[in-house]
Amino acid sequence: MTGVAAEAAVITGLGVIAPTGATTDVYWKATLAGECAIGRLQRYDPSGYPLALAGEVKGFDAEQLIESRLVVQTDRFTQFALAAAELALQDAGLDPADLPPFEIGVVTASCAGGVEFGQQEIEALWRQGSRFVGPYQSIAWFYAASTGQISIRHGLKGPCGVLVTDEAGALDAIAHARRDLRAGAVAMLAGGAEAPFAPFSMTCQYGTGLLSTATDPVQGYRPFTATAAGFVPAEGGAMVVLETAAAARTRGLRGYAAVAGYGTTFTGGGGPAATAGGLVLAARQALAQAEIAPEEVDVVFADALGVPAADQAEVAALRELFGARAAQVPVTAAKAGTGRAYAGAAAIDVAAAALTVAHGVVPPTPNVSELAYDLDLVIGEPRVLDARTALIWARGLSGTNSALVIRACG
Repeated sequence: MTGVAAEAAVITGLGVIAPTGATTDVYWKATLAGECAIGRLQRYDPSGYPLALAGEVKGFDAEQLIESRLVVQTDRFTQFALAAAELALQDAGLDPADLPPFEIGVVTASCAGGVEFGQQEIEALWRQGSRFVGPYQSIAWFYAASTGQISIRHGLKGPCGVLVTDEAGALDAIAHARRDLRAGAVAMLAGGAEAPFAPFSMTCQYGTGLLSTATDPVQGYRPFTATAAGFVPAEGGAMVVLETAAAARTRGLRGYAAVAGYGTTFTGGGGPAATAGGLVLAARQALAQAEIAPEEVDVVFADALGVPAADQAEVAALRELFGARAAQVPVTAAKAGTGRAYAGAAAIDVAAAALTVAHGVVPPTPNVSELAYDLDLVIGEPRVLDARTALIWARGLSGTNSALVIRACG
């Protein structure tokens, strides 16, 4: 881990649960192939609703991955987080029992919370009465359920927290965990997961005017194109294991990448179209913290909302940040093949960025062939690139903009 300071936060484990794969390896292979997992919504009958398409996780069997006592207590979003955390710990070769319990914790992000579990219980209340509402309703719907269940399952007594900042949330959670390492923790789990597909939850999204109403999966989510008309929502998420570089070295690990810098801003209720300045400032904060110049960024993992005004704002932010070089900086939006999993989306992007930095290959943006902007969007095929530095940024629908910079460990 040459060149990485002992106190740096290093990503040593990845766990991804995504529509394109319910393990990290399967996800990464599908992502490099540019596969699209968007299809007709199956979690409930979408007839009569504006939304027809979704990015759903296939082949996820909670009972095969999680103790049955936890399955009955938890919503699908927490089951994703529990499974992703287990994958990340296995990938890092880290058993929390081997660490002092107060030196490892967990921070997660969520936007929707346990909506499917909540809808089932509300329907039971409406149809059968209060005696038929289960006791786990009080905890399963809560945004912090994933943090709580992960910490209990693994005996984590170190710093724990949850953030609710929509799609920016996972970046915020990872930065929060990085601060916990600086405050004395040895290792942290961090990330985000969502399972938003319940009718009442998605109905709340229709008013934003940002969801795609397309019925063709190939046309449903096409950011940065002339036909962009909204995003396709998704479920899933990712968790990472963060360790200090010194702790990773002690265990003989190099790590995927180091978290070098973070920034966040708030642009209020102006909507995604008003976020260009906030994205630029967040990115500059992250780059300044990492002590690198914009010229050193090798690849950008875009927010890619897929709404024309929002895409235009993001391109404007790229131009302001990179200047004359903006059209030469590789940009990717692999989420076009999965849909946007709200707080889980940025976590998946961080995993993809860490794999890009580790393996020197940038995944393509699915379903996009012709661009509406002068932008070096990676399309068609993965691009072999000696990417040492990646910028990941994300926007929350309520005005939060966050950016994370990760760098190669070697």
